[in-house]
Order: sequence, then structure tokens, then C-alpha cells
Amino acid sequence: MLDRPRTYNVLNILMKFHAFPSETMDKFCFVECLVPVGAGAPPNHHAGETESFYIIDGQIGFMVDGKEILAGPGDHVAIPDGAVHAFQAVGDKPARLLIINAPGHMHDKFFTGIGHPLPEGQTELPEPSEPDIPSVLSLAEKVGMTFVAPAEAPA
Repeated sequence: MLDRPRTYNVLNILMKFHAFPSETMDKFCFVECLVPVGAGAPPNHHAGETESFYIIDGQIGFMVDGKEILAGPGDHVAIPDGAVHAFQAVGDKPARLLIINAPGHMHDKFFTGIGHPLPEGQTELPEPSEPDIPSVLSLAEKVGMTFVAPAEAPA
């Protein structure tokens, strides 16, 4: 076990790292998330890392390369390397999901870099807070992640 925090508040999402890449022979990062309704990740893409989501409870709305997907318990959504994607918890309760990032170094650095460590064993959602958007964008650029502005709706 590493001597570093495993539980973080990342953009108001409770993230518990079950495995860091350094613990999986640099093959993947394995994270469990509790996502409040309305929270998630804005449209982004990253070359060199695939991402896989497995929904345990609740519902998540995904956008993958322009295609909308509504996923619920037992559903798996794979994000191809480099695909523009976003997700958001929807419905009337928080969503629980598992995320595997492979090889995971980018997501490890990003999530733990923008996240705030929480007490180990915390299972309740953290107090919501406003993210420091310039810091989020700066770290994303450093690790190779790009956020994409949503297309403007026609007038």
C-alpha cells in the first residue's frame, strides 16, 4: 500500500482510489466514485488513455463522440482512446460507479492534483464547493487532457 491519500473530493465527486498505476505494474488506475446529481465531467479528450465506466447505482448521462447514452446499474460504457466524452449524474439520487483508466497515470495525476484529500473511510458526499477552474485547466493541459467547449446552441 502506498503512503498517500486514497479518498478525494474531485469537483464535488467522492473518489476512492482502489488501485493507483504504481500498484498495478503501471497498467491501470481503479477508482470508485459517488457522483451527486448534476456533477460529472465536462466534454474532454485525452490521447494515450482509455477510460471505462461501470455503473453500480443511479444513472449517468454520457456523451461519447456526440452520441448520448443513458447508463444505469449494470451498464458499462467504454471511452475509446482520444474520444471526446462527458458524463453527468442524472435522476433523483447520487450515482455510484467504477472507473478504470489505462494506463492511468494521466488520471492519477489529474484527479489527485485537483482533488482535496478526505478522511479515509469517508463514504458521504463532500460539502459542495466551487472548483478553481484556472487551476483545473492548467493541470489538465500539463497532463495531456483537453477540455472542449460545448457547441453553442443555435439561436
